[in-house]
Amino acid sequence: MNWDLSKLYAGFDAPEFLSDVDAFRALADALFAEAKSLEVRADTLETLLRRMETLAALGLKTFSFVELTMAADANNAPAMAAYGRLMPVMNRVEEVNSALAAKLGEVKDLDDIIAASPLLSAHAYLLRTLQRSAAHVIDPALEPVVLKMQLTGGSAWSQLRDQLDGNHTVEYIIDGKTQTLPLSAVRGLAYSPDAAVRKAAYEAEIAAYPKLEIPMAACLNGIKGEANTLAELKHFDSVLDMSLDTARMDRATLDALLQAMRESLPMFSRYFRLKARLLGYEGGLKFYDLFAPVGAMSGSYTPEDARALLVRELGAFSPRMGNMIGRAFDERWIDMYPREGKTGGAFCAGMHPLGISYVLTNFEGSYSSVSTLAHELGHAYQNECMTDVPILMADYPMPLAETASIFNETLLAQRILETADRGARIALLEQQLGDAAQVIVDILSRYLFETEVIQRRKDAVLSAKELCEIMLDAQRQTYGDGLDPDCMHPYMWACKSHYYSTGVHFYNFPYAFGQLFAVGVYRLYEQRGAGFLPDYEKLLRDAGSGDVRDVAASVGIDVTDVNFWRESLRFFEEKLEALESLAE
Repeated sequence: MNWDLSKLYAGFDAPEFLSDVDAFRALADALFAEAKSLEVRADTLETLLRRMETLAALGLKTFSFVELTMAADANNAPAMAAYGRLMPVMNRVEEVNSALAAKLGEVKDLDDIIAASPLLSAHAYLLRTLQRSAAHVIDPALEPVVLKMQLTGGSAWSQLRDQLDGNHTVEYIIDGKTQTLPLSAVRGLAYSPDAAVRKAAYEAEIAAYPKLEIPMAACLNGIKGEANTLAELKHFDSVLDMSLDTARMDRATLDALLQAMRESLPMFSRYFRLKARLLGYEGGLKFYDLFAPVGAMSGSYTPEDARALLVRELGAFSPRMGNMIGRAFDERWIDMYPREGKTGGAFCAGMHPLGISYVLTNFEGSYSSVSTLAHELGHAYQNECMTDVPILMADYPMPLAETASIFNETLLAQRILETADRGARIALLEQQLGDAAQVIVDILSRYLFETEVIQRRKDAVLSAKELCEIMLDAQRQTYGDGLDPDCMHPYMWACKSHYYSTGVHFYNFPYAFGQLFAVGVYRLYEQRGAGFLPDYEKLLRDAGSGDVRDVAASVGIDVTDVNFWRESLRFFEEKLEALESLAE
């Protein structure tokens, strides 16, 4: 199943696409001039906001068409050409926001102006956020040059990394037979029930990276070097502070989260060693066995099986979500299978102007693949809940972006556990713990890795060897004795595309927040039952209308309290205790 992007445009030479690109460019230039000369009053702000809504819709449609095409086909020449044409316009949009922020930063009575207009009141959080961000606007004399240089700097490095990853093929040898597979397909073999297949795939993957390590290291150095420069130009004390600002999180929340995560590491090490025993050996788990299935989940899933399961179980919680999942399959929102040139992993991209979402997965038939699909369709469900939210208020921060996706994973597993036999219960409990370990333990290793790389990048260019050493050290600190020290993954820095994002650095801790926050929300659902659904949908709907702490407080959660995070982690300790009991 491939997705149908014709809902956006018929192609890169389609008159509608070319017209929208021209309109996007012209409107961005016009709004930049208007924002710079704006006299801030209720009527002028209303006019500007309406035009910015049009700009946002044009930008989302055109740029998403390019990025989605490239995600499914890294070698698509028309998409790459369109990317080059659109990036300067995206920079102009950033200049529009900076110019408006600077103007709002000069206003003393913004609250009174907002109160005078229903339209402005509906966008109050956005306007106040822009006003606060005035302190972090790049000097207007420098900003156009900086943004232009990013096109041949961080953005170009990021694009190169995706092309390297999407186009690289690996010689994979099993039973004396050699196959040439895309790198993403080889990674997918980590879920194979055959230990020999997993081991061979891991060895083939590790052996493939030396061919990529020099350009990959150059990409990472370029992107993180640029991040340090941008943090300085935007008057942030660090790249982390810049990322927290983007995530709409404060240090108190991050500190509470990280403290609870560190406290949980011995529990997860216990899980890794238990999994090693379930796989037939003692000691730390081998890296290639992290995703190995255990227990007795029957058979594999086809896309039709996955659809039926998700509609039935998730639709029982929310009929609205069940209907949306059916539409996603019927209307081909989903690009399902791995292939050469397609990016690895999975993601969901909301298309607010169309009221749909596009989902990319690399489905290979395991329960994990179904769970991943449930995860991405959770993002789509959140976008569904925001269809009546103004487009400028529909951009929610990463920490809250994971709420519906993790909730879906948790709900699906809990529903199946209710009727599963012993073998299936072992498999499902282990799956839940394995997923949690990735989002707690591995995410913490990524946080430590990125912290060290950004700090050292201030003074030097890091070699591929140094990046591997930093990665291994981060894994030792987090996985501890739960992972076999002789079978780790030094090239995770090349494997994970998140390190190469130019728009979001520290693309890690928001996932841990999302995992544990969603579990906390799920526990509220367990307490309140079906009556919780309206509050849950409102939580998803309002995710773009406040800082993380305030949105969480709307359902009674204090994210600065370490005990909230400990209680969410207790959910996984209960799963581990149940798995230990079954394993005996």
